[in-house]
Amino acid sequence: MRVVIHGKKISKEVGVSIIHFLTELNKLKIEIILMSSFYENLIKKVTYNNNLHTKTISNFDNFADKIDYLISFGGDGTILNAATLVKNSNIPIIGINTGRLGFLATIAKHETPKLIKQLINKNYNLSNRTLINVSVDNITLPIPFALNEISVSSKENTSMINIEVFLNNEYLNTYWADGLIVSTPTGSTGYSLSCGGPIVFPQSNNFIITPISPHNLNVRPLIIEDSNIIRMKILDNTGKRKFLLSMDSRNHAIKTGVDIILKKERFNITLLELEQNSYSQTLREKLLWGLDTRNN
Repeated sequence: MRVVIHGKKISKEVGVSIIHFLTELNKLKIEIILMSSFYENLIKKVTYNNNLHTKTISNFDNFADKIDYLISFGGDGTILNAATLVKNSNIPIIGINTGRLGFLATIAKHETPKLIKQLINKNYNLSNRTLINVSVDNITLPIPFALNEISVSSKENTSMINIEVFLNNEYLNTYWADGLIVSTPTGSTGYSLSCGGPIVFPQSNNFIITPISPHNLNVRPLIIEDSNIIRMKILDNTGKRKFLLSMDSRNHAIKTGVDIILKKERFNITLLELEQNSYSQTLREKLLWGLDTRNN
């Protein structure tokens, strides 16, 4: 078995936990590869054990066909970044939560012994997550997909914008709002949720269109089938304003009047979950539904 370890900034406490985790993997003769950027962050926090049999890589693409799992230490943002590494390789991403909320990174640090056992025995669940493919007139996007959501907004944060939206070339609406979010079911618990969007289960085959602070109070989030092709265009008569297209927090400047085409990506991202975990359980724990004593 060969695994890649990925992450971002970590604390010293987390670094110690990671070294212990790597030691346990070594004992089981599991081949460990660390992303170079993560290795540099790790050795800044803890003394790296030279007896650990690991190597580092800087370019994931060159090794993708030789990797069994990518293990991500961090929060949901680190998972989103990991998705840009695995792309269409079908390598399962394992999210070990060292952040805060963690809807995607659902495995707690204390569950790593259980994780190792389930990896060895292959007793785990794989959850295929839909991606949004994005294309923009006259712009080449280096990573043209999003796992959580895409959003369009003005660079001037206080300015309302007009966004014209079509479904399969049929006019849907012109949104007067601070911006517009199109999210996957995976992203329904992210930015869309904070703007009043619904929670949608991961296998629902839907997209969610959520306006950001809409000027029309009767405009509400809309759930559509992910077989739809969404075309949106920002309307601005002045031609002087600047706008942002954000894809899982990767920002690109766009001009008014260009067509932004959204559709379901041809491949999925695979998240590995512990066998006993479920999405319902994740919702109860992360949204603190269990604190309602009437449910006990």
